[in-house]
Amino acid sequence: MPSLDIVSETDMQEMTNAVNQVHKEITTRFDFKDSKASIELGSDAITVVGDDINKLNTVTEILRAKLVRRKLEPSCLDYGTVENASGDCKRQLIQIKQGVSTELAKSIVKLIKLEKMKVQASIQGDQVRITGKKRDDLQAVMALVRNIDSDRPLSFTNFRD
Repeated sequence: MPSLDIVSETDMQEMTNAVNQVHKEITTRFDFKDSKASIELGSDAITVVGDDINKLNTVTEILRAKLVRRKLEPSCLDYGTVENASGDCKRQLIQIKQGVSTELAKSIVKLIKLEKMKVQASIQGDQVRITGKKRDDLQAVMALVRNIDSDRPLSFTNFRD
């Protein structure tokens, strides 16, 4: 039976490359000279520090541009609140979204059932497994899910006949 998985994964190697490019650009730009602006990648979050809110916003805009250039969706980032850091600096924690949330998975399954497609949808952890009798049914589900307005980028993996 043909099946596929709907997942939301971020390529962490490309994310590392994008953060390194942003760091390199911050150190070489003239408007960041003698600035405390920095960017740091953790295991599942990015920490951005700036002298003031304008420099912080500039660093996040540079990050978005580098993500787009590396074919990563900027919607995979969840921006936290700006907080005060030591030395009159501002800090922002940006979470990297991984996996399909349970609310989004439930809405995908509900949408597939409302469309009365001849497939079975099941939630398996942080992914949604779709199985059907025909390959065309799975491709119709893929077209339907692509039109969903979600808070994170969705991709299709493990397509099997």
